[in-house]
Amino acid sequence: MTVEQRDRAEVAPDAEGFAAFVSARGPALQRFAFLLTGSAHDAADLVQEALASAWPRWSRLAQSETIEAYVRRSIVNASVSAWRKTRRQVSVAHPETLPRRERVADHAGPLGDADHAWRLCEGLPPQQRAAVVLRFYEDLPFRQVAEALGCPESTARSHVHRAVAALRLRLEEETDRA
Repeated sequence: MTVEQRDRAEVAPDAEGFAAFVSARGPALQRFAFLLTGSAHDAADLVQEALASAWPRWSRLAQSETIEAYVRRSIVNASVSAWRKTRRQVSVAHPETLPRRERVADHAGPLGDADHAWRLCEGLPPQQRAAVVLRFYEDLPFRQVAEALGCPESTARSHVHRAVAALRLRLEEETDRA
């Protein structure tokens, strides 16, 4: 089943349809939210908030064929809002006095690569991180990335392009330091 077929699947506009959607798509929404936040706890909160906001509109959403896009957009919006709040709250006069986390060699092979990729992505702004996750992890076309982010397709492409350029630059800097 392709992404478009999944999004257009028949969904009952009642409580049973909502429960079926949550049980079928909940794990994928959790993974999506985790990739945006890097925290299982925050991801669960984001998904719960998005589903809670979808419930009052459920009968209309079930008929509109845009359920998944609506919920993903809600998750992205909540993630960006939370990021903005924490960004304003954290202020440190002398960051060099903060304790540094020691890097330990990771012998897990591919898991280490995945962890490294995640650490690189954590430094991206939320919109760019969401665009990268949607495009490369969820394997969505740019049209659907744009729908999920609530922006024109050209902006979604720009987010992905800038994110990839920033990731490439960080990798080059790490290589130069090594």
